[in-house]
Amino acid sequence: MSEGLRFACTGCGKCCSGHHVPLTLAESHQWARDGGQVVVLIEGFLADGPGMPPEQRDHVLRRSLAVPCGNAQLHVSVTFAAFNPGRCRHLDADNLCGIYATRPLVCRIYPAEINPHLPLRPDAKDCPPEAWQQGPQLIVGNRPADPHLAALIDASRQADRDDIAAKVAVCQRLGMTTSALKGNGFTAWLPDMQAFLTALESRQQAPAAAWSVHLEDSDLTQDLQQHGLLTTAQAPVYYAFIGF
Repeated sequence: MSEGLRFACTGCGKCCSGHHVPLTLAESHQWARDGGQVVVLIEGFLADGPGMPPEQRDHVLRRSLAVPCGNAQLHVSVTFAAFNPGRCRHLDADNLCGIYATRPLVCRIYPAEINPHLPLRPDAKDCPPEAWQQGPQLIVGNRPADPHLAALIDASRQADRDDIAAKVAVCQRLGMTTSALKGNGFTAWLPDMQAFLTALESRQQAPAAAWSVHLEDSDLTQDLQQHGLLTTAQAPVYYAFIGF
């Protein structure tokens, strides 16, 4: 995070438009029950190999789960997010949030970052310049100035760790078992929401599943195969590959 930043929301509504908002497991359940669409984003890495950013090792391991992939183990991180290709379904004509009192953790935290290795950059946010020229200090000494904001960030990080096993189980119940390589992209899935709710609420053990990694780079493919991972380059039918 950048030191010495001030911030005051101007109510422009831009952060509530065109952004897929990461949700906790409980928030995903509520979003789905209220009729919203959830997008599932999956990335994976080897614990000591491709996809593992060494400087983030502790952070990414704690929010991932090891799954079988070929003859090796792939650590997968799963994000359930509110699917908002346009304006958020809860944003009214006056750019006011219709669920403000119960809005997701990530909405409460914005514009601060949750990833401790990702600095806050105003130029990477949709907020207008005047938002950063007024209001109380947001960051002091590379830490949130507001203890309540710091507690929300900690809660979001903890939810990532607490929820990962259940998220992977949902993915396996729905057959969403193709990941991208961390740093190379995500696989993005739009599950049927009734099936998603059923999978979320299931108390049965998730079926065993063989995972694979979607790659479109021949060098990366060869590298992962040498590590024993199962890869695929087939054109996706049930998911989209978002590469970068």
